[in-house]
Amino acid sequence: MDVLLVDDDVRLAAALVTQLRRLGHTVTHVTTGAEALAARRPDIVLLDIGLPDRDGLSVCRALRRNGSDVGIIMLTARGEEHDRVAGLRGGADDYLVKPFSLAELAARVEAVGRRLGRRSTGPVVVGPLVVDRDRHEATVDGTRLDLTRTEFQLLAALASRAGTVVPRDQLIVEVWQTSWAGASRTLDTHLANLRAKLGDAVDVSTVRGVGFRLG
Repeated sequence: MDVLLVDDDVRLAAALVTQLRRLGHTVTHVTTGAEALAARRPDIVLLDIGLPDRDGLSVCRALRRNGSDVGIIMLTARGEEHDRVAGLRGGADDYLVKPFSLAELAARVEAVGRRLGRRSTGPVVVGPLVVDRDRHEATVDGTRLDLTRTEFQLLAALASRAGTVVPRDQLIVEVWQTSWAGASRTLDTHLANLRAKLGDAVDVSTVRGVGFRLG
């Protein structure tokens, strides 16, 4: 996806740009609201509230007034409920409070992108495995796998990054929409079930202390 990052914290922005590009996104970084409004329309805007020239909420509202349906994720240190409500009512699709993990941000970007139809929805092929998000179907050598909804989401998340290590916490955020540490055991249970159903067709390996890799 094409991501526009609007944040005047240069050190944080550099880390976010590196992570997002590593995941295959195209990223443009600007530091002011004026630059954000003048930029070509991306798929996703990561928008800090505290900008040097204007409040990020006003930038969000301006984008919506201009008829833009771009995905907007607010990035801010303001974590009170009324701040989150103001951001969402102002037109944001999601609201992420600093400090946050890079894995959680990446998962939120992907989730908003899927909701808005920004991601390619064509089938993902990994050897004999075919994962089709549109049909919510996974097959091995043409035979459909009997997967639960959660198992399918987990498989799709791994298959979309086949050959690369997907961090454990990123999978938890993307599949379960939570950063609760207790979900780690739930992930292990679903992964064990998924491996049993895949059999020897496709390997899902564990990279100790990091995450999992399919293929």
